[in-house]
Amino acid sequence: MAIATYCLVAVDCPDPAALAEFYAGVLGGEVRRDSDDWYDLYAPGGHRIAFQRAPGHRPPRWPSEDGSQQLHLDLKVPDIDAAQEQVLALGATPLDLDDKDGSRGFRVYADPAGHPFCLVTG
Repeated sequence: MAIATYCLVAVDCPDPAALAEFYAGVLGGEVRRDSDDWYDLYAPGGHRIAFQRAPGHRPPRWPSEDGSQQLHLDLKVPDIDAAQEQVLALGATPLDLDDKDGSRGFRVYADPAGHPFCLVTG
Protein backbone atom coordinates (compact mmCIF):
# COMPACT_ATOMS: atom_id res chain seq x y z
CA MET A 1 0.00 0.00 0.00
CA ALA A 2 1.25 3.47 -0.91
CA ILE A 3 2.12 5.89 1.84
CA ALA A 4 1.22 8.98 -0.17
CA THR A 5 -0.43 10.18 -3.35
CA TYR A 6 1.39 12.42 -5.80
CA CYS A 7 0.10 15.99 -5.68
CA LEU A 8 2.48 18.36 -7.49
CA VAL A 9 6.01 19.54 -8.16
CA ALA A 10 6.81 22.98 -6.73
CA VAL A 11 9.39 25.07 -8.56
CA ASP A 12 11.19 27.98 -6.88
CA CYS A 13 11.51 31.08 -9.05
CA PRO A 14 11.66 34.88 -8.87
CA ASP A 15 8.38 35.47 -10.78
CA PRO A 16 5.81 32.68 -10.33
CA ALA A 17 3.17 34.25 -12.60
CA ALA A 18 5.59 34.57 -15.52
CA LEU A 19 7.03 31.07 -15.11
CA ALA A 20 3.56 29.52 -14.83
CA GLU A 21 2.59 31.26 -18.09
CA PHE A 22 5.79 30.00 -19.77
CA TYR A 23 4.96 26.40 -18.89
CA ALA A 24 1.29 26.90 -19.85
CA GLY A 25 2.59 27.96 -23.25
CA VAL A 26 4.68 24.81 -23.46
CA LEU A 27 2.25 22.26 -21.96
CA GLY A 28 -1.19 23.87 -22.25
CA GLY A 29 -3.54 23.86 -19.31
CA GLU A 30 -4.87 26.45 -16.90
CA VAL A 31 -2.90 28.77 -14.62
CA ARG A 32 -4.52 29.57 -11.28
CA ARG A 33 -3.27 32.20 -8.85
CA ASP A 34 -3.29 31.25 -5.19
CA SER A 35 -1.38 34.36 -4.10
CA ASP A 36 1.25 36.69 -5.56
CA ASP A 37 3.80 34.16 -4.33
CA TRP A 38 2.17 30.94 -5.59
CA TYR A 39 0.69 29.98 -8.96
CA ASP A 40 -0.45 26.52 -10.09
CA LEU A 41 -0.49 25.12 -13.60
CA TYR A 42 -3.13 22.45 -14.08
CA ALA A 43 -1.77 20.74 -17.18
CA PRO A 44 -3.69 18.36 -19.42
CA GLY A 45 -3.73 14.81 -18.08
CA GLY A 46 -4.24 15.89 -14.48
CA HIS A 47 -0.66 16.95 -13.80
CA ARG A 48 -0.01 19.95 -11.57
CA ILE A 49 3.09 22.11 -11.31
CA ALA A 50 3.29 24.89 -8.74
CA PHE A 51 5.53 27.94 -8.98
CA GLN A 52 6.52 29.66 -5.76
CA ARG A 53 8.35 32.94 -5.28
CA ALA A 54 11.80 32.45 -3.83
CA PRO A 55 13.52 35.71 -2.90
CA GLY A 56 17.17 35.53 -3.85
CA HIS A 57 16.53 32.62 -6.22
CA ARG A 58 19.66 31.42 -7.99
CA PRO A 59 19.10 29.12 -10.95
CA PRO A 60 21.03 25.86 -11.12
CA ARG A 61 24.07 25.75 -13.38
CA TRP A 62 24.02 23.41 -16.33
CA PRO A 63 26.18 21.59 -16.84
CA SER A 64 27.37 21.66 -13.27
CA GLU A 65 30.75 20.48 -12.13
CA ASP A 66 29.17 18.79 -9.11
CA GLY A 67 26.45 17.15 -11.25
CA SER A 68 23.53 18.74 -9.38
CA GLN A 69 20.71 20.23 -11.44
CA GLN A 70 18.37 20.49 -8.41
CA LEU A 71 15.59 19.19 -10.65
CA HIS A 72 14.62 19.18 -14.30
CA LEU A 73 11.55 18.32 -16.34
CA ASP A 74 11.52 15.97 -19.33
CA LEU A 75 8.84 16.98 -21.82
CA LYS A 76 7.98 14.47 -24.55
CA VAL A 77 7.37 16.00 -27.99
CA PRO A 78 6.38 14.50 -31.36
CA ASP A 79 8.61 16.88 -33.40
CA ILE A 80 11.66 18.18 -31.57
CA ASP A 81 12.54 20.79 -34.19
CA ALA A 82 9.06 22.35 -34.12
CA ALA A 83 8.94 22.17 -30.32
CA GLN A 84 12.34 23.84 -30.10
CA GLU A 85 11.17 26.79 -32.19
CA GLN A 86 8.13 27.17 -29.95
CA VAL A 87 9.93 27.00 -26.58
CA LEU A 88 12.58 29.45 -27.78
CA ALA A 89 9.81 31.84 -28.89
CA LEU A 90 8.30 31.55 -25.40
CA GLY A 91 11.59 32.58 -23.79
CA ALA A 92 13.59 29.38 -23.24
CA THR A 93 17.39 29.52 -23.50
CA PRO A 94 19.26 26.73 -25.30
CA LEU A 95 21.79 24.90 -23.12
CA ASP A 96 22.69 21.79 -25.13
CA LEU A 97 21.12 21.26 -28.55
CA ASP A 98 23.47 18.53 -29.80
CA ASP A 99 21.12 15.55 -29.97
CA LYS A 100 23.67 13.62 -32.07
CA ASP A 101 21.45 13.75 -35.19
CA GLY A 102 18.54 12.43 -33.16
CA SER A 103 20.32 9.42 -31.65
CA ARG A 104 20.55 11.00 -28.20
CA GLY A 105 16.82 11.70 -28.16
CA PHE A 106 16.82 14.93 -26.13
CA ARG A 107 17.88 18.58 -26.12
CA VAL A 108 18.39 20.73 -23.03
CA TYR A 109 17.06 24.25 -22.40
CA ALA A 110 16.60 26.62 -19.47
CA ASP A 111 13.23 28.11 -18.66
CA PRO A 112 13.04 31.90 -18.07
CA ALA A 113 14.01 31.41 -14.40
CA GLY A 114 17.04 29.31 -15.36
CA HIS A 115 15.77 25.79 -14.52
CA PRO A 116 16.93 23.16 -17.01
CA PHE A 117 14.34 21.13 -18.92
CA CYS A 118 14.61 18.66 -21.77
CA LEU A 119 12.58 18.17 -24.90
CA VAL A 120 12.55 14.41 -25.42
CA THR A 121 11.60 12.35 -28.48
CA GLY A 122 10.33 8.80 -28.74
